[in-house]
Amino acid sequence: MTQSTVPAPITDLTGAGVSIWLDDLSRERLRSGNLAALVAERGVVGVTTNPTIFAKALSSGDAYDAQLTELAGSDVDAAVETITTDDVRAAADLLRPVYDATDGVDGRVSIEVDPRLAYDADKTVVVAERLWRTVDRPNVFIKIPATVPGLDAISRTLAQGISVNVTLIFSIERYRSVMEAFAIGLEQARADGIDLGPIGSVASFFVSRVDSSVDAALEKIGTPEALDLRGQAAVANARLAFEAYEQFVGTDQWRSLAASGAHPQRPLWASTGVKNPEYSDTLYVSELVTDGVVNTMPEPTLQAFADHGVVTGDTVRGTAGAARRTIETIESLGVSLVAVTDHLETDGVRKFEDSWTELLDTASAGLKAQGA
Repeated sequence: MTQSTVPAPITDLTGAGVSIWLDDLSRERLRSGNLAALVAERGVVGVTTNPTIFAKALSSGDAYDAQLTELAGSDVDAAVETITTDDVRAAADLLRPVYDATDGVDGRVSIEVDPRLAYDADKTVVVAERLWRTVDRPNVFIKIPATVPGLDAISRTLAQGISVNVTLIFSIERYRSVMEAFAIGLEQARADGIDLGPIGSVASFFVSRVDSSVDAALEKIGTPEALDLRGQAAVANARLAFEAYEQFVGTDQWRSLAASGAHPQRPLWASTGVKNPEYSDTLYVSELVTDGVVNTMPEPTLQAFADHGVVTGDTVRGTAGAARRTIETIESLGVSLVAVTDHLETDGVRKFEDSWTELLDTASAGLKAQGA
Protein backbone atom coordinates (compact mmCIF):
# COMPACT_ATOMS: atom_id res chain seq x y z
CA MET A 1 0.00 0.00 0.00
CA THR A 2 1.63 3.23 -1.12
CA GLN A 3 0.73 6.73 -0.10
CA SER A 4 0.27 7.82 -3.73
CA THR A 5 -2.50 5.30 -4.48
CA VAL A 6 -4.49 5.59 -1.26
CA PRO A 7 -6.99 8.48 -1.05
CA ALA A 8 -6.48 10.99 1.74
CA PRO A 9 -9.72 10.12 3.58
CA ILE A 10 -8.52 6.52 3.87
CA THR A 11 -5.09 7.48 5.20
CA ASP A 12 -6.78 9.87 7.63
CA LEU A 13 -9.08 7.08 8.86
CA THR A 14 -6.33 4.53 9.32
CA GLY A 15 -4.14 7.22 10.84
CA ALA A 16 -6.84 7.75 13.46
CA GLY A 17 -6.50 4.09 14.46
CA VAL A 18 -9.46 2.55 12.60
CA SER A 19 -8.82 -0.77 10.84
CA ILE A 20 -10.73 -0.96 7.56
CA TRP A 21 -12.18 -4.36 6.74
CA LEU A 22 -14.28 -5.29 3.73
CA ASP A 23 -17.68 -6.78 4.49
CA ASP A 24 -17.78 -8.97 1.41
CA LEU A 25 -16.03 -11.87 -0.28
CA SER A 26 -16.54 -13.86 -3.46
CA ARG A 27 -14.58 -16.10 -5.78
CA GLU A 28 -14.87 -13.37 -8.42
CA ARG A 29 -13.24 -10.79 -6.10
CA LEU A 30 -10.39 -13.19 -5.55
CA ARG A 31 -9.76 -14.28 -9.12
CA SER A 32 -10.19 -10.81 -10.65
CA GLY A 33 -7.69 -9.20 -8.29
CA ASN A 34 -10.36 -6.89 -6.89
CA LEU A 35 -9.67 -7.83 -3.27
CA ALA A 36 -5.93 -7.40 -3.77
CA ALA A 37 -6.58 -3.97 -5.28
CA LEU A 38 -8.72 -2.92 -2.32
CA VAL A 39 -5.93 -3.98 0.02
CA ALA A 40 -3.38 -1.99 -1.98
CA GLU A 41 -5.48 1.07 -2.81
CA ARG A 42 -8.22 1.35 -0.19
CA GLY A 43 -6.47 0.34 3.00
CA VAL A 44 -8.40 -2.90 3.51
CA VAL A 45 -6.71 -5.03 6.18
CA GLY A 46 -9.40 -7.65 6.87
CA VAL A 47 -12.48 -9.34 5.45
CA THR A 48 -15.79 -10.38 7.01
CA THR A 49 -18.29 -12.78 5.51
CA ASN A 50 -21.73 -14.04 6.45
CA PRO A 51 -24.35 -16.38 4.95
CA THR A 52 -25.98 -13.52 3.03
CA ILE A 53 -22.67 -12.59 1.39
CA PHE A 54 -21.98 -16.17 0.30
CA ALA A 55 -25.54 -16.69 -0.94
CA LYS A 56 -25.16 -13.64 -3.16
CA ALA A 57 -21.71 -14.71 -4.35
CA LEU A 58 -22.81 -18.20 -5.32
CA SER A 59 -25.86 -16.97 -7.21
CA SER A 60 -23.90 -14.41 -9.27
CA GLY A 61 -21.88 -15.24 -12.37
CA ASP A 62 -19.97 -18.40 -13.18
CA ALA A 63 -17.01 -18.23 -10.79
CA TYR A 64 -18.10 -21.37 -8.95
CA ASP A 65 -19.13 -23.49 -11.94
CA ALA A 66 -15.89 -25.45 -12.20
CA GLN A 67 -15.90 -26.33 -8.52
CA LEU A 68 -19.58 -27.25 -8.59
CA THR A 69 -18.75 -29.65 -11.44
CA GLU A 70 -16.01 -31.22 -9.31
CA LEU A 71 -18.39 -31.51 -6.36
CA ALA A 72 -21.35 -32.88 -8.33
CA GLY A 73 -22.88 -35.75 -6.40
CA SER A 74 -21.64 -34.43 -3.05
CA ASP A 75 -23.83 -33.72 -0.06
CA VAL A 76 -24.92 -30.10 -0.40
CA ASP A 77 -23.90 -29.11 3.14
CA ALA A 78 -20.43 -30.56 2.59
CA ALA A 79 -20.19 -28.83 -0.80
CA VAL A 80 -21.10 -25.44 0.67
CA GLU A 81 -18.53 -25.88 3.41
CA THR A 82 -15.87 -26.76 0.84
CA ILE A 83 -16.72 -23.78 -1.36
CA THR A 84 -16.86 -21.21 1.44
CA THR A 85 -13.77 -22.44 3.28
CA ASP A 86 -11.81 -22.41 0.00
CA ASP A 87 -12.72 -18.74 -0.49
CA VAL A 88 -11.84 -17.86 3.09
CA ARG A 89 -8.53 -19.73 2.89
CA ALA A 90 -7.59 -17.90 -0.31
CA ALA A 91 -8.47 -14.54 1.25
CA ALA A 92 -6.50 -15.43 4.38
CA ASP A 93 -3.46 -16.22 2.24
CA LEU A 94 -3.82 -12.89 0.43
CA LEU A 95 -3.98 -11.06 3.76
CA ARG A 96 -1.27 -13.07 5.48
CA PRO A 97 1.38 -10.35 5.00
CA VAL A 98 -0.90 -7.92 6.86
CA TYR A 99 -1.41 -10.45 9.64
CA ASP A 100 2.34 -10.94 10.00
CA ALA A 101 3.11 -7.22 9.86
CA THR A 102 0.55 -6.38 12.57
CA ASP A 103 1.43 -9.24 14.93
CA GLY A 104 -1.92 -10.87 14.22
CA VAL A 105 -4.06 -7.84 14.96
CA ASP A 106 -5.28 -7.39 11.38
CA GLY A 107 -5.11 -9.50 8.24
CA ARG A 108 -8.05 -11.56 9.51
CA VAL A 109 -10.80 -13.25 7.50
CA SER A 110 -14.06 -14.38 9.13
CA ILE A 111 -16.29 -17.35 8.36
CA GLU A 112 -19.58 -18.01 10.14
CA VAL A 113 -20.85 -21.15 11.80
CA ASP A 114 -24.09 -22.46 10.26
CA PRO A 115 -26.65 -19.95 11.68
CA ARG A 116 -29.16 -22.75 12.23
CA LEU A 117 -26.99 -23.66 15.24
CA ALA A 118 -27.24 -20.21 16.87
CA TYR A 119 -29.13 -21.59 19.87
CA ASP A 120 -27.13 -24.83 20.24
CA ALA A 121 -23.82 -24.27 22.01
CA ASP A 122 -22.55 -27.85 21.74
CA LYS A 123 -23.05 -28.11 17.97
CA THR A 124 -21.68 -24.61 17.45
CA VAL A 125 -18.42 -25.58 19.17
CA VAL A 126 -18.13 -28.75 17.06
CA VAL A 127 -18.61 -26.82 13.80
CA ALA A 128 -16.29 -24.01 14.93
CA GLU A 129 -13.55 -26.58 15.55
CA ARG A 130 -14.14 -28.16 12.14
CA LEU A 131 -14.06 -24.84 10.28
CA TRP A 132 -10.86 -23.87 12.10
CA ARG A 133 -9.18 -27.13 11.10
CA THR A 134 -10.53 -27.02 7.54
CA VAL A 135 -9.42 -23.48 6.71
CA ASP A 136 -6.17 -24.21 8.53
CA ARG A 137 -4.88 -20.66 8.62
CA PRO A 138 -3.86 -18.76 11.77
CA ASN A 139 -5.53 -15.57 10.53
CA VAL A 140 -9.07 -16.92 10.27
CA PHE A 141 -11.86 -15.87 12.64
CA ILE A 142 -14.77 -18.19 13.35
CA LYS A 143 -17.98 -16.16 13.64
CA ILE A 144 -20.36 -17.10 16.43
CA PRO A 145 -23.55 -15.12 17.14
CA ALA A 146 -24.00 -13.48 20.53
CA THR A 147 -27.14 -15.39 21.50
CA VAL A 148 -27.34 -16.59 25.10
CA PRO A 149 -26.27 -20.14 24.11
CA GLY A 150 -23.67 -18.55 21.84
CA LEU A 151 -21.94 -16.98 24.84
CA ASP A 152 -21.04 -20.42 26.18
CA ALA A 153 -19.88 -21.52 22.73
CA ILE A 154 -17.70 -18.41 22.44
CA SER A 155 -15.92 -19.15 25.72
CA ARG A 156 -15.42 -22.82 24.89
CA THR A 157 -14.12 -22.08 21.40
CA LEU A 158 -11.65 -19.44 22.58
CA ALA A 159 -10.51 -21.80 25.35
CA GLN A 160 -9.20 -24.13 22.65
CA GLY A 161 -7.07 -21.39 21.15
CA ILE A 162 -9.48 -20.71 18.28
CA SER A 163 -9.91 -17.07 17.26
CA VAL A 164 -13.51 -15.80 17.29
CA ASN A 165 -15.50 -12.99 15.72
CA VAL A 166 -18.60 -12.53 17.88
CA THR A 167 -21.42 -11.37 15.63
CA LEU A 168 -24.96 -9.97 15.92
CA ILE A 169 -24.39 -7.80 18.99
CA PHE A 170 -27.00 -5.06 19.35
CA SER A 171 -27.35 -4.19 23.04
CA ILE A 172 -24.90 -2.87 25.62
CA GLU A 173 -26.03 -5.51 28.13
CA ARG A 174 -25.32 -8.35 25.71
CA TYR A 175 -22.02 -6.76 24.74
CA ARG A 176 -20.90 -6.81 28.38
CA SER A 177 -21.77 -10.52 28.46
CA VAL A 178 -19.72 -11.05 25.31
CA MET A 179 -16.66 -9.43 26.89
CA GLU A 180 -17.10 -11.62 29.95
CA ALA A 181 -17.40 -14.72 27.74
CA PHE A 182 -14.19 -13.63 25.99
CA ALA A 183 -12.37 -13.32 29.31
CA ILE A 184 -13.65 -16.69 30.55
CA GLY A 185 -12.42 -18.36 27.36
CA LEU A 186 -8.96 -16.83 27.63
CA GLU A 187 -8.69 -17.68 31.31
CA GLN A 188 -9.46 -21.32 30.52
CA ALA A 189 -6.96 -21.32 27.67
CA ARG A 190 -4.31 -19.91 29.99
CA ALA A 191 -5.11 -22.52 32.63
CA ASP A 192 -4.65 -25.21 29.99
CA GLY A 193 -1.25 -23.86 29.00
CA ILE A 194 -2.32 -22.41 25.64
CA ASP A 195 -0.38 -19.37 24.40
CA LEU A 196 -2.78 -16.41 24.46
CA GLY A 197 -0.76 -14.35 21.98
CA PRO A 198 -2.10 -15.88 18.75
CA ILE A 199 -5.73 -15.90 19.91
CA GLY A 200 -7.65 -13.05 18.28
CA SER A 201 -11.17 -11.79 18.76
CA VAL A 202 -13.44 -8.97 17.71
CA ALA A 203 -16.91 -8.12 18.93
CA SER A 204 -19.15 -7.12 16.02
CA PHE A 205 -21.52 -4.43 17.23
CA PHE A 206 -24.24 -3.77 14.64
CA VAL A 207 -25.05 -0.17 13.82
CA SER A 208 -27.40 0.76 10.96
CA ARG A 209 -30.10 -1.76 11.81
CA VAL A 210 -30.62 0.05 15.12
CA ASP A 211 -31.45 3.28 13.32
CA SER A 212 -33.78 1.48 10.91
CA SER A 213 -35.85 0.09 13.78
CA VAL A 214 -35.74 3.11 16.08
CA ASP A 215 -36.47 5.54 13.23
CA ALA A 216 -39.56 3.53 12.30
CA ALA A 217 -40.80 3.79 15.88
CA LEU A 218 -40.07 7.52 16.02
CA GLU A 219 -41.95 8.08 12.76
CA LYS A 220 -44.98 6.30 14.21
CA ILE A 221 -44.90 8.75 17.12
CA GLY A 222 -44.63 11.51 14.57
CA THR A 223 -44.05 14.53 16.83
CA PRO A 224 -41.42 17.10 15.84
CA GLU A 225 -39.28 16.02 18.80
CA ALA A 226 -39.49 12.37 17.76
CA LEU A 227 -38.71 13.11 14.13
CA ASP A 228 -35.70 15.22 15.09
CA LEU A 229 -34.19 12.20 16.85
CA ARG A 230 -34.08 10.04 13.72
CA GLY A 231 -30.63 8.88 12.73
CA GLN A 232 -29.16 9.32 16.21
CA ALA A 233 -29.85 6.07 18.08
CA ALA A 234 -27.36 3.83 16.27
CA VAL A 235 -24.33 6.06 16.74
CA ALA A 236 -25.27 6.76 20.38
CA ASN A 237 -25.69 3.04 21.05
CA ALA A 238 -22.30 2.27 19.49
CA ARG A 239 -20.61 5.02 21.47
CA LEU A 240 -22.03 3.58 24.68
CA ALA A 241 -20.70 0.19 23.62
CA PHE A 242 -17.24 1.70 23.36
CA GLU A 243 -17.63 3.12 26.86
CA ALA A 244 -18.37 -0.43 28.06
CA TYR A 245 -15.25 -1.63 26.26
CA GLU A 246 -13.11 1.01 27.94
CA GLN A 247 -14.53 -0.03 31.30
CA PHE A 248 -13.71 -3.68 30.61
CA VAL A 249 -10.09 -3.07 29.59
CA GLY A 250 -9.68 -1.11 32.82
CA THR A 251 -10.50 -4.13 35.00
CA ASP A 252 -8.03 -6.25 36.93
CA GLN A 253 -9.42 -9.27 35.07
CA TRP A 254 -8.31 -7.85 31.74
CA ARG A 255 -4.99 -6.54 33.05
CA SER A 256 -4.14 -10.05 34.22
CA LEU A 257 -4.94 -11.52 30.80
CA ALA A 258 -3.00 -8.77 29.02
CA ALA A 259 -0.01 -9.49 31.24
CA SER A 260 -0.24 -13.09 30.02
CA GLY A 261 0.05 -11.95 26.40
CA ALA A 262 -3.61 -11.59 25.42
CA HIS A 263 -4.70 -9.14 22.74
CA PRO A 264 -7.85 -7.07 23.36
CA GLN A 265 -11.15 -8.12 21.81
CA ARG A 266 -11.53 -5.05 19.63
CA PRO A 267 -14.94 -3.49 19.00
CA LEU A 268 -15.93 -3.94 15.36
CA TRP A 269 -18.55 -1.66 13.83
CA ALA A 270 -20.70 -3.85 11.60
CA SER A 271 -23.70 -3.05 9.42
CA THR A 272 -22.16 0.32 8.54
CA GLY A 273 -23.79 0.77 5.16
CA VAL A 274 -26.42 3.50 5.43
CA LYS A 275 -29.94 2.21 4.78
CA ASN A 276 -31.71 5.59 4.74
CA PRO A 277 -30.71 7.53 1.58
CA GLU A 278 -31.44 10.79 3.41
CA TYR A 279 -28.41 10.21 5.64
CA SER A 280 -24.79 10.79 4.69
CA ASP A 281 -23.43 7.65 3.04
CA THR A 282 -20.41 7.83 5.35
CA LEU A 283 -22.37 8.47 8.58
CA TYR A 284 -21.44 5.22 10.33
CA VAL A 285 -17.78 5.67 9.51
CA SER A 286 -17.13 9.34 10.26
CA GLU A 287 -19.16 9.33 13.50
CA LEU A 288 -17.43 6.22 14.90
CA VAL A 289 -13.76 7.11 14.57
CA THR A 290 -11.48 6.18 17.44
CA ASP A 291 -8.21 4.38 17.95
CA GLY A 292 -8.33 0.60 18.30
CA VAL A 293 -11.56 -0.29 16.51
CA VAL A 294 -12.48 -2.04 13.28
CA ASN A 295 -15.04 -0.77 10.77
CA THR A 296 -16.12 -3.46 8.32
CA MET A 297 -17.75 -1.85 5.30
CA PRO A 298 -19.58 -2.98 2.20
CA GLU A 299 -17.65 -1.79 -0.85
CA PRO A 300 -20.05 1.09 -1.71
CA THR A 301 -19.48 2.57 1.76
CA LEU A 302 -15.73 2.07 1.46
CA GLN A 303 -15.62 3.77 -1.93
CA ALA A 304 -17.84 6.60 -0.73
CA PHE A 305 -15.52 7.27 2.19
CA ALA A 306 -12.48 7.10 -0.08
CA ASP A 307 -14.13 9.70 -2.32
CA HIS A 308 -15.51 12.21 0.16
CA GLY A 309 -15.18 10.93 3.72
CA VAL A 310 -13.97 13.34 6.38
CA VAL A 311 -12.12 12.52 9.60
CA THR A 312 -12.57 15.28 12.14
CA GLY A 313 -10.66 13.54 14.91
CA ASP A 314 -11.86 11.10 17.55
CA THR A 315 -15.66 11.08 17.42
CA VAL A 316 -16.19 8.41 20.08
CA ARG A 317 -14.08 8.94 23.20
CA GLY A 318 -15.67 11.38 25.60
CA THR A 319 -19.11 11.16 23.98
CA ALA A 320 -20.78 8.67 26.33
CA GLY A 321 -22.61 11.31 28.37
CA ALA A 322 -24.24 12.87 25.32
CA ALA A 323 -24.96 9.43 23.87
CA ARG A 324 -26.70 8.37 27.06
CA ARG A 325 -28.85 11.49 27.03
CA THR A 326 -29.85 10.76 23.43
CA ILE A 327 -30.96 7.23 24.30
CA GLU A 328 -32.78 8.46 27.42
CA THR A 329 -34.66 11.05 25.37
CA ILE A 330 -35.67 8.46 22.79
CA GLU A 331 -36.87 6.11 25.51
CA SER A 332 -38.79 8.91 27.23
CA LEU A 333 -40.94 9.09 24.11
CA GLY A 334 -41.95 5.45 24.55
CA VAL A 335 -39.35 3.69 22.39
CA SER A 336 -37.75 0.81 24.29
CA LEU A 337 -34.20 0.23 23.09
CA VAL A 338 -34.19 -3.11 24.93
CA ALA A 339 -37.23 -4.23 22.93
CA VAL A 340 -35.60 -2.98 19.73
CA THR A 341 -32.29 -4.77 20.28
CA ASP A 342 -33.96 -8.00 21.45
CA HIS A 343 -35.98 -8.06 18.24
CA LEU A 344 -32.94 -7.24 16.12
CA GLU A 345 -30.99 -10.18 17.54
CA THR A 346 -33.81 -12.63 16.85
CA ASP A 347 -34.42 -11.13 13.42
CA GLY A 348 -30.70 -11.14 12.63
CA VAL A 349 -30.41 -14.85 13.32
CA ARG A 350 -33.54 -15.52 11.25
CA LYS A 351 -32.22 -13.51 8.30
CA PHE A 352 -28.94 -15.42 8.34
CA GLU A 353 -30.87 -18.70 8.54
CA ASP A 354 -32.89 -17.63 5.50
CA SER A 355 -29.68 -16.73 3.65
CA TRP A 356 -28.16 -20.09 4.59
CA THR A 357 -31.20 -21.85 3.14
CA GLU A 358 -30.84 -19.76 -0.01
CA LEU A 359 -27.14 -20.66 -0.16
CA LEU A 360 -27.93 -24.37 0.15
CA ASP A 361 -30.67 -24.14 -2.48
CA THR A 362 -28.39 -22.32 -4.92
CA ALA A 363 -25.59 -24.81 -4.34
CA SER A 364 -27.97 -27.74 -4.75
CA ALA A 365 -29.23 -26.37 -8.06
CA GLY A 366 -25.68 -25.73 -9.20
CA LEU A 367 -24.53 -29.22 -8.26
CA LYS A 368 -27.40 -30.71 -10.26
CA ALA A 369 -26.81 -28.45 -13.26
CA GLN A 370 -23.07 -29.07 -13.39
CA GLY A 371 -23.51 -32.79 -12.83
CA ALA A 372 -26.16 -33.20 -15.54
